[in-house]
Amino acid sequence: MSTVFEGKNVSATIFRLGVPAMLSQLATLIYNMADTYFVSMTKSAEQIAAVTLCVPVLLIIMSIACVFGMGGGSVIARQLGKGDKGDSARCLNFCIYSVAIAGILTLLLGMAALTPLSRVIGADGSNLGYTCAYLKWIFIGAPFVMLANGLPHALRSVGLIRESTIGIVLGNAVNIVLDWIFIVIFHMGTAGAALATSIGFLCATVYYFACLIHQERQGNPLITLSPGQFKPAKQMVLAVVSIGIPGALITVMLSVSNIVLNNFISIYGSDAVAAYGIAYKIDLFPIMLSVGLSTGIAPLLGYAYGAGQKEHLDKTMRTGTVYGIALGVIFTAFFMVFCRGLASIFLDEESLVAQTAHFLRLLCFHAPLLGIINMVTSYFQALGKAMRSLTITVLRNIVLFIPGVILLNYVWQLDGVILTQLVVECILTVICLVLYFGSAARHMAGDSKQDSLEACRT
Repeated sequence: MSTVFEGKNVSATIFRLGVPAMLSQLATLIYNMADTYFVSMTKSAEQIAAVTLCVPVLLIIMSIACVFGMGGGSVIARQLGKGDKGDSARCLNFCIYSVAIAGILTLLLGMAALTPLSRVIGADGSNLGYTCAYLKWIFIGAPFVMLANGLPHALRSVGLIRESTIGIVLGNAVNIVLDWIFIVIFHMGTAGAALATSIGFLCATVYYFACLIHQERQGNPLITLSPGQFKPAKQMVLAVVSIGIPGALITVMLSVSNIVLNNFISIYGSDAVAAYGIAYKIDLFPIMLSVGLSTGIAPLLGYAYGAGQKEHLDKTMRTGTVYGIALGVIFTAFFMVFCRGLASIFLDEESLVAQTAHFLRLLCFHAPLLGIINMVTSYFQALGKAMRSLTITVLRNIVLFIPGVILLNYVWQLDGVILTQLVVECILTVICLVLYFGSAARHMAGDSKQDSLEACRT
């Protein structure tokens, strides 16, 4: 553990922790793009629109897992920074079983509300059947979807970085192969895409448990899988949930805002929904890689905070933010030059290609801002300051975004709806900087006060 979190070279440590997490996000994104690509081979705008409409639901299912994955990962990292391996092991055990139970409940509730839910997320007569077909298989696989997305956060927090990455890559590779089999060969459409996704997550889950069992048999003191050890103490549960819920709400509120956005875009027809769906999937590359970088660094931030290494904490935060901004600039330039070529990978009809390329140009300018927003959010999550990260999330997806969609749709119609994300994140970047520097100033004042007290005692 000390080898991973206590490296003196900050850039090298960020590379060691951030790159695997980014690769994990990239693998997830590739499978997501594979779903869209193979469904687009049906030449059906209705099926492409159905997959687009279902993305928020899948994200919400994943976010439930993050209550225990991200929350547990933050708590475990801080406990390890304090040298407490016993509580770290108990926390990991609690998170694993809690995710499994939540997955079973999600399966039951989702299947009971399949058609009403499809209508709520924006499905209409033209794509309702495709939407229901996709959601059915996602809910059937919900326990594995959640385990495969919750466990990597917890595994990274106990130093199993390589294993967390391999599991994600394995699951997504299986999904891509099955996408081709179910959609191209068996012509299952959206149902085939969802079935491939659930089986892929099943394979990842099996791999993760194989790794955990191996670690336990090797005597790793941080791994205890026995159901008899599932004895959650009130203080531990509150610690995990207080961080995990705000972390999960980031995705839930993003999904809610996407549902609102999809409903407004659907006013302009299935072609507009399909074009936006493709543009959004392409734009997910900088989004997901930025999230991967910030979540990969989060355990390092939590460890440094728990160990009282303020200088190391600040340097890690600054370096990670610079890397995130640079990543966003590269993607913005790339998308501006190659937007039409990227759109044509998924679409043949010239009008849809042109509309998708236009949407991508409007979306891509927010990418550099993600380096600031996501790092500040992860910073507060890692330090256990749940309300700060929750504030950023609520402002981003509810307070600013939903009124922004309504207002900009009125002013600029469809282009205004698409531009909402950029406008909101410009405002949010300023808010994040104010919150971060205010927090850093309070930490510095606290350290100065402590130094003064110690000087008086001597």
